[in-house]
Amino acid sequence: MYGKGILKSLSVTWKRFWMTYIEDLSWFFRRMAGGVNRYYTDEGIARRSSADTRGIFTIQYPEEKLPVHEESRYLPFLVYDETEDGEKDVRCTSCGICAKVCPPQCIWIVGKNDPDSGKSIPQIAEFYIDADICMNCGFCSEYCPFDAIKMDHEYELAAYKRNIYNMDMLLKPAEYYASIRPENAAREDEARRVKEEAKAAKKANAA
Repeated sequence: MYGKGILKSLSVTWKRFWMTYIEDLSWFFRRMAGGVNRYYTDEGIARRSSADTRGIFTIQYPEEKLPVHEESRYLPFLVYDETEDGEKDVRCTSCGICAKVCPPQCIWIVGKNDPDSGKSIPQIAEFYIDADICMNCGFCSEYCPFDAIKMDHEYELAAYKRNIYNMDMLLKPAEYYASIRPENAAREDEARRVKEEAKAAKKANAA
C-alpha cells in the first residue's frame, strides 16, 4: 500500500511527541516527591541515553553533555610525574616515534642538548601539535614506548585562530590521566611495576 511507510514513520514521531509530555509529568511528580530533574542531571542523561528511554532523548547541549567513554580519543597531551620537590618530570624523551607514526604529520619535537658536550640528551625542549590537522587517531599514544603521550577527552577545541598547542598547553599530570582513563592507567602502572621488579631482580642476581 502506497504511503504506508510514511504513515508508520509519522506514527513513531507522534508517539515520541506525546511520550515526551508523559515522561516530563512523571519526572515532575517524582521530583516533587524528592527526586531529581529529568534534565541537567546525570540520572536524567543516563535515562535518555539508555534503550529504555521514552519521549525526547535529545541532550540539551551545552548545558548537558553526554558522558565520555574511557576509550574516547581527542587531542593528545603529554604526561608528567611530579617529583618530591614539586618539579615536573616529563616522561617524553624526544625519541620522535610519535612524530614518525603520525599520519597527518602534525607533531613537531625539539630535543635538548647537553650544554657541555653538545650531544643530544633524552629530554624534551619543545613540543608542538597542530590541533587543526590532528585526526585523533591515537597512533602517537599507541606507539610511545614511555607512556608519555596520551589521548585526552577534551573535545571543545573550537577557536578563532589556528590551534597550535605548545608544550605548556599539552603538559598534564599523571593523576589527570588516571582520572580520565582509570583502567588503562592501572594496567600500565602494573606492567611498569612488574618490569621494574624484573629489572631489579636481574640486577640482584648479577651482583
